[in-house]
Amino acid sequence: MGRLVMKFGGTSVANIDRIRNVARHVKREVDAGHDVAVVVSAMAGKTNELVAWCREASPMHDAREYDAVVASGEQVTAGLLAIALQGLGIQARSWQGWQIAIKTSDAHASARILEIDGAELISRFADRKEVAVIAGFQGITPQTGRITTLGRGGSDTSAVAIAAAIHADRCDIYTDVDGVYTTDPRVVPKARRLDRIAFEDMLELASQGAKVLQVRSVELGMVHNMPIFVRSSFDKPEDIDPHGAPPGTLICSEEQIMESHVVTGIAFSKDEAQISVRQIQDKPGVAAAIFGPLAHANINVDMIVQNVSEDGATTDLTFTVPASDYTRARDTITAAKGAIGYARLDSATDVAKVSVIGSGMRSHAGVAAQAFAALAARNINIRAITTSEIKFSVLIDAAYTELAVRTLHTLYGLDQA
Repeated sequence: MGRLVMKFGGTSVANIDRIRNVARHVKREVDAGHDVAVVVSAMAGKTNELVAWCREASPMHDAREYDAVVASGEQVTAGLLAIALQGLGIQARSWQGWQIAIKTSDAHASARILEIDGAELISRFADRKEVAVIAGFQGITPQTGRITTLGRGGSDTSAVAIAAAIHADRCDIYTDVDGVYTTDPRVVPKARRLDRIAFEDMLELASQGAKVLQVRSVELGMVHNMPIFVRSSFDKPEDIDPHGAPPGTLICSEEQIMESHVVTGIAFSKDEAQISVRQIQDKPGVAAAIFGPLAHANINVDMIVQNVSEDGATTDLTFTVPASDYTRARDTITAAKGAIGYARLDSATDVAKVSVIGSGMRSHAGVAAQAFAALAARNINIRAITTSEIKFSVLIDAAYTELAVRTLHTLYGLDQA
């Protein structure tokens, strides 16, 4: 017997039949003797609908009221699942984020969790064997007592934070895939499901474009050393042995992985835009003049490359931003032209970032060089490169994304079982 947090995403609770299926998954674990807390997302499509209503009501809406509206989707799911569990004879109640309370910062629509008191949930496990069904994605700011939301994918973060607060043995993330793969199977049919992956590797995969988990949920798991198990909600509940090892991927500390591969996986993102600031003076303060206004505009900058211009007297600076921020970034740099003093601004939106990730890179030389040679053999031009201890990324033309991913997946032996 143990204590589990089970998180179910929007596709897993998309309708009443699927909510009943989730209830059977929960019942399986309860019948096995586990204490269970369940974290749920809104039903698939509902958050988008609520967001659209806010925009329709007023394009310049109050962020506090926006949170009050969009948080209601998870509230509906939590109540429906509690009803379904009660119908199966299981003691259960729903909880909204503020009732626990999940205390957050006051950054509405992108709040960060500050504190969770799991004492009441633990007490109800002991006294009533009660399943807690918790609305994910939301909390409350202590300063004003207003409902807050954690940003897209925030239910993953809610689940891991609650698992840490109640001292769970594991946090199971149920989704529409059966684990974490070496890359997107839709691009590389030979992609393999990983049995285990280190927190650091998963953090890089998530931040570089893999959509399985929200980045902050992996960060929380790593900070609290909370094992996260990614598994499919579409496996039949009655076919799973709660004491066995179902298909899925365990995200855990590196020490729990017997053998670390040089490369764990390939991630990619087409949500990129490139901006090049040409012929700027090579002197102190110029970089601050460029990136200061971008930071003030809350625009995240990713890859940064600086090199001497063709004239040898000035420098060029190239960086990438999310495609959704491309227009704002261009406008921000244009507005700051007087302070920066550049000659020309070039940009491109038809670019993609491909990243190679693996903890084994720490102890192996030449991993990136192999990739550069393999891409050159395919006539794939590299626009920019960034590296870290366990990752390197290349910026390429978007048209070559799939070819680059397949080439690198094969190069590092990830096709092989």
